[in-house]
Order: sequence, then C-alpha cells, then structure tokens
Amino acid sequence: MSTEPRTLIQALRTIVGTDHLIEGDDTTPYVTEWRGRFRGDALCVVKPADRDQVAAIVSLCVQHGAPVLPQGGNTSMCGGSVPYPAEQARPPVIINLSRLRRIRQVDALNNSIEVDAGCTVAEVQAAAAAVERLYAVSFGAEGSAQIGGSVATNAGGTGVLRYGNTRDNVLGLEVVLPDGSVWEGLRTLRKDNTGYDLKQLFIGAEGTLGLITAVTLKLHPRPTAQAMAWVAPRSLEDALALLALTQGHCGASLNAFEILNHTQLEHVLTHVPGLRAPLTQPAPWNLLIELSDRSDAAQLQAKLEQVLTQAGELITDAALASNQAQCEQFWRIRSSVSEGNKKSGMSLVFDVAVPLVRVPQFIAQAEAAVRLLCPEVRVPVVGHLGDGNMHLVIVIGWAHWQSLSDPQALLQTMRDAVYAIVAELGGTWSAEHGIGRMLLKEMQQYKSSVELNLMRTIKATLDPQGLFNPGKVLPA
Repeated sequence: MSTEPRTLIQALRTIVGTDHLIEGDDTTPYVTEWRGRFRGDALCVVKPADRDQVAAIVSLCVQHGAPVLPQGGNTSMCGGSVPYPAEQARPPVIINLSRLRRIRQVDALNNSIEVDAGCTVAEVQAAAAAVERLYAVSFGAEGSAQIGGSVATNAGGTGVLRYGNTRDNVLGLEVVLPDGSVWEGLRTLRKDNTGYDLKQLFIGAEGTLGLITAVTLKLHPRPTAQAMAWVAPRSLEDALALLALTQGHCGASLNAFEILNHTQLEHVLTHVPGLRAPLTQPAPWNLLIELSDRSDAAQLQAKLEQVLTQAGELITDAALASNQAQCEQFWRIRSSVSEGNKKSGMSLVFDVAVPLVRVPQFIAQAEAAVRLLCPEVRVPVVGHLGDGNMHLVIVIGWAHWQSLSDPQALLQTMRDAVYAIVAELGGTWSAEHGIGRMLLKEMQQYKSSVELNLMRTIKATLDPQGLFNPGKVLPA
C-alpha cells in the first residue's frame, strides 16, 4: 500500500523525534557517496535510538509500501549505501544507525564481544584492546565505517591472510527482517550444529535481506610483539616465492603481506603530507610484511631478519622497522593509497581476486588491456598479495578526463576488458568491496542462472515486496 509521503514522514517523526528525522537539503551527506560519484534522493533520513525503534520504522515503511535503505558509515566502495536518483527509483527512507553505539558486552574468557551495529570498527577494536584482546578486521575506513555495515558488506582488509574476512569473525547477529520482526541470533558459541546457519544469509547481503542492529564478534588474544619490514622484491614472481618462504618459516605469526607498485607509492608520497619512502632507491614493487605474536619482540624481529636473509636473490632491498613509530609510518603509507589516488585524477578501482599463481599474469594482461584503450592512464597497483586480492587502479589525469568525449563509455570498456581477464583466470570481480549498484552488470554476466535464481528466491522469501535496499546486489 502506498500512501501520501507526508503522512509517513509524520508517523516516522513520532517514532524517532523531530531532532532525529532529516529532510530536504539536509539529507545531502546521506544521499551522496563519499567519493562524490553517486548521488540519489531519499524521502527522509531517520536515526533510531535502538533496535525497537528500527523495528517500528521498518513495520511502518512496510505498511506504507516505502523502500528502506539501511545505512552505516556510508563508506561503501560500490555505491551500495546511497539511493538512486528519484527519476530512476522511488526515494527510500534511509535508516541511519549512527545512534546505535553501545558496547553491550565484552567476554575476555570467551573471546567475544557484543556490540550495537552503529559502533565504528575502530570503537570495537578499542573495546577489545581494553581487555587485551584483538578484533582482527582492519581496513582504511575503520574510523568511520560502522560494524553493521562492515558485516553487511563482509569487509576484508589487511588481516584476512591470518584472521579471515568479516564473515569468519561473526558469531551471531540481531536482525530486523523486512516484515518488521526481529531475529535474535546473538550467539557466542563456536559450535552450534542445529540447522541452517542463518547469520550467513545477512553477511555480505548489503542490507537487501534484513537490517543488522547488533553483532557478536570473535576476538583473539592481543599480540604483544610486532615485527615489520618494507621489502623490494625483484619481480612479482619473486614476491610470491617470498610469501611462500615467509609462511613456511613464520606460520601463523604472518599477519599481513601487502604489495604496492612504484606508481602507487609515488601517488601516496606526492599527495599525502608527512610521508617518505621507506627505501633509498625506488623499486618496481614494494612489500609490507608484518609478523605479530604473543612472544618476545626481539625473537620475532630475528625471525623476520632470518626470512629476509634466506630470501637471497628474491629481493633487492629491505628496511626493518626499528620501533613502533616506524611501523605506524609503514602502515600509514599503505592506508593512504585511496587518498593518493583520489588526488591524482579520476580513478577507477578494481577489487578482484585470482589464484595466487596467476597474479603476475593478471596484472600484466590487465595493464596492457587498459593502456591499449587509453595510453595516457597511470596504473597504480595495491593489494593483499597474501590472499590474492588485488586492487588495480586506473588513474586518468583531470585534464585528459575532461577532454574525453564519452568518459563513462571508456570506463565501461575498461571494466569489460579487465573483468574478462579475471574470469578467464578463474577469479572473482568482487573480492571484498561487494556489489552495490556498480557491479550489477557483472552479476548478470558471470553468475550462473542457478546462483542468481537461488539468490532471487531467498530475496523474494524474506522481502516479498522488494523494499530493502532495492536495486542493489541483484540485477533486475
């Protein structure tokens, strides 16, 4: 049933209060993607105070036939957290969860934490650290990304090699379903073999099946020692050989194995103040290797030094971090890649994964393909080499971008070329960022009809009116 919008807005105001309902031009920060690439329209933005208000809002929207867009920190990399323009779709009610901020319970013995969905990832990390535990999911936007959104998108990050994606660190969920009912699945058990694992339906679903209001997460013993090195491998093949060597020698203490090419490092050093190159001579490829453990720091440092000594002719140079400040400097370079690329020009970011052995082949073929289409591009490459997740970035200088007759057509042609290579190499076109509204074409092209039909059946069962984050994840 569809009713007059003012009637719905007034009813929503009675639930959240006047101060927590936003209309008109004031909705701009909530309907605009953080990079400015997508902008849409919303009926209004509501900020509920708790789970019960969320359920009441959803029930009301269902009664009025109004679309619902769950929103966390609005840090999506694929346009999943902002609405479409009004001419493309009905403006939704945005349910922003920034007021749901309680750290409900921390259980150090059970290595678990229960939190409201509006807590930022950094706040969860801090609450875990207060009891000498670690919430291991870490990525560049963790200071503003909310935990509910990170679960809804199955965020990856720099610790996947050791700790897994967000999916691997979720024990239970509390979810408001599209009919306004609540699934209370906040469990802390490691073993619960009592039927379907329902939480997995909502992890990575990007708010299309339900609205996550609280999460129980897995914690880990907090490492007491850290060792880091910035390393220049001779080639990508040698970087992979060094990965195997490090894993064999260091085992579970290998926490991160990140890679940047020279172009990516150059973009960061040029556009982000206060950073300098870790090595004296520029190198085609740069590795950031981190070990962490509950052991003696000197022993961990010695272990990393031994790996680099054994690496022999695999590397040309290396710098070991000698103190915490240097470790933070290394990580700041890695976490500043988006800022560096954004300031360098118009950037198209690919979030792909291929089998490790095919990473060199993918990068060579993809870079050649995009340069054939536009010789003026720069191609920063950054990625989580340890798990095969690579971010190939196409940067077009602003002057050249503005001179293009049909820039969007060029970007789509580049996407088609790169994703065809990924598919041929047995990879995925979305490793950690999700689908949102950007990759609907690829879902239709590369997902089998069996997979798409299963997903549509689940969607139709849980959300028969199609009101939850419509137009995202599933192609029409």
